[in-house]
Amino acid sequence: MPRSQARVATDRPHRYARQLAAHLGRRVRTDWDEAAAEGHLVFPDGTGTLVATEGALLLTVEAPADRLARLEDVVGRHLVRFGARDELVVAWHRDTGEPGTSQRHTGDPATEPPAGTPPAGPRA
Repeated sequence: MPRSQARVATDRPHRYARQLAAHLGRRVRTDWDEAAAEGHLVFPDGTGTLVATEGALLLTVEAPADRLARLEDVVGRHLVRFGARDELVVAWHRDTGEPGTSQRHTGDPATEPPAGTPPAGPRA
């Protein structure tokens, strides 16, 4: 299954990973292991991992090729929203060599969906 990865520079990788797992856990199956600093996301159409390392949060999503961009968007958009003050940027890199999507906080409420807005397409 195609895979996409992102390394998000942050001074608070554990905090953001826990928050992302808890938030997404309202809609999909998630877990967070504090001791291992690792979490898992199970979507209806793919999976994801969160790994908190020194100075960065490592994200991975796996899904069928036609669903990969959607999972990149769901995970990246929620993380960027939580990290708006820190101006987090998520730039995905696919193992197929294709460019992935990217998410960043624009600061423009007109282009940012409100917190809790479901993503387009099937709920994640």
